[in-house]
Amino acid sequence: MKNKEQEFLAHIETNKGIIHKICKMYMDTADDQQDLFQEIVYQLWKSYDSFQEQSRFSTWMYRVSLNTAIVFFKKERRQLHTSDAMPEHLAEEEHRTSEKELQLYHFYKAVQQLERLEKALVFYHLENYSHREIADNLGISEGNARVKLNRAKIKLKELIKLQGYEF
Repeated sequence: MKNKEQEFLAHIETNKGIIHKICKMYMDTADDQQDLFQEIVYQLWKSYDSFQEQSRFSTWMYRVSLNTAIVFFKKERRQLHTSDAMPEHLAEEEHRTSEKELQLYHFYKAVQQLERLEKALVFYHLENYSHREIADNLGISEGNARVKLNRAKIKLKELIKLQGYEF
């Protein structure tokens, strides 16, 4: 039987994409994303004993990760750099960047500008949660989840257009 540490590391490895998405949603530089990633893993480990398997590990991990990201963001008092211009290093290499990477860059840049609830809705949607599951996880009605998600999608499209990019 696996010991606690091995079990935890296996869960993290299986679900690390969740952490990466949250980091990209809240932090705009690779260094800040890495710092947040480490802080999230640390907080997950500290609270691992509280995981009672009443929900999926990924659901519990998302909640802890999101709360950690919000606290980290506030604690560091970081301001998002949301200029309309693409950073020089990206602009210089744009011709070498795949279309998918460029789309992701613009998508995450736009997501960083969303409100906290909107980010959570988008994240759950990206993880293929149903409207019912989203509603249950956020403590809102299914209809409210559907409406708020649609509004968040519209807002995302507008934010991406403001960057001068369209999918």
